[in-house]
Amino acid sequence: MKAQELHMHFKEDECEDILRVHEHIEGYLEDQKKTYHSMCQKELKSHLISEVNWRERHQLLSCEQLGVNIRIGDICYVDFGRAYIQEAGFQHFGLIVAMYHGKAFVIPMTSNPSTYAQGYHPIHNPNGKRHLLQIGLIPGLVRPSVLFMNDAKFINTARIIDVKAHIAVSSPLFTLIINRIKECINLG
Repeated sequence: MKAQELHMHFKEDECEDILRVHEHIEGYLEDQKKTYHSMCQKELKSHLISEVNWRERHQLLSCEQLGVNIRIGDICYVDFGRAYIQEAGFQHFGLIVAMYHGKAFVIPMTSNPSTYAQGYHPIHNPNGKRHLLQIGLIPGLVRPSVLFMNDAKFINTARIIDVKAHIAVSSPLFTLIINRIKECINLG
């Protein structure tokens, strides 16, 4: 059943037909089983870890409740959860570039060598893809990384698992990142 159909069913008298609700739940669970059985082990692991993280964290206001203290410039291990095509999802590193009203503005990143090679850098790869920004090897990480500039978003910090590295906000690299964000969203 499509989401719009499900929404319409629940718009009707929700208490009137509890049996229909249970049928939807059973259908959903059967679909989940089929989906999980068709996944490779790596994909299944990411899904299940995200599910457990969501269960343990979705009612928290911030990662501080878990003893994780963050600041702008931190590179964190983040659970972004389920994603649509061409979105960063599940467990990835991410750079915190801003904090606002209890949320962190995070740019997901990867150290995948193929993706890194495609990324833009004003000196090392000026013809690279502009939605990817090479940031090189950051102390505390083990491989050069690239930022997914077009995946930046605000998140509840309870999604943050751990802090792994830091980029000083006064550094030329952080300035480059902020300027690229502004270019990506046409702010100047």
